Amino acid sequence: MIILKKSLLAAALTFSVLMPVAGHAMEASNIIYGVQMEEFEYRYGEGGEKLFAFDGDAFIGTDELKLRWEGSGELDLNVNRFESLSNQLALQTPISDFWDIKGGVRFTSPEGPDRWYAVVGLSGLAPQWIEVDTHLFLSEKGKLSADLDIEYEILLTNYLTLTPSANIDVAFSSDREIGVGSGINSVEAGLRLSYDVWDRILSPYVGVVYERKFGQTANYVEAEGESADIWYAVIGAKLMF
Repeated sequence: MIILKKSLLAAALTFSVLMPVAGHAMEASNIIYGVQMEEFEYRYGEGGEKLFAFDGDAFIGTDELKLRWEGSGELDLNVNRFESLSNQLALQTPISDFWDIKGGVRFTSPEGPDRWYAVVGLSGLAPQWIEVDTHLFLSEKGKLSADLDIEYEILLTNYLTLTPSANIDVAFSSDREIGVGSGINSVEAGLRLSYDVWDRILSPYVGVVYERKFGQTANYVEAEGESADIWYAVIGAKLMF
């Protein structure tokens, strides 16, 4: 409980740093908002696995300060149970023309006990217009972890886009209760071909996804009789409102 209080205090301190930077702008700027689903898809695995997966976010605020929700999850359709579910709420403000800093709290429902985290993160555009989103997490158990999400859109035509992506999860110490080992514990790589049906509001896609667990995390997964690596065929749509 003490560690949880420290985690929430860290998030509160982050808010206090972000608020003065953008507080004045909120009075002068119009409120903007939006919702998008980068992934909203059905996955079929090489071993007959069937998943529904989503990854999206919503925001409200100004150009200088936004409140942003980010959520992701994987629902195992074979047993009608979430393999993972994450919700994050953070304040976000720009620190340069291409980069934003954010801070807040995250709640996850993995296999095992639920977890609360304090979060700080950085998102923006790297050279060559590569989209980058990365976070540092401190759990209520005092466990430190991080993730890195990279995506690049290759415009083949005015309507057809090829999007390679990669997500890397790292833990600086193991958390056996939720099946996470120390080090690089998982990598997900995807390649999706989308067609813009309606001005980027609706873009159906097909693609492939490869997931692999490493180290102790792979050992935990294999001990439960599951595979540490798997290929999926995917079909879904990108949505933006």
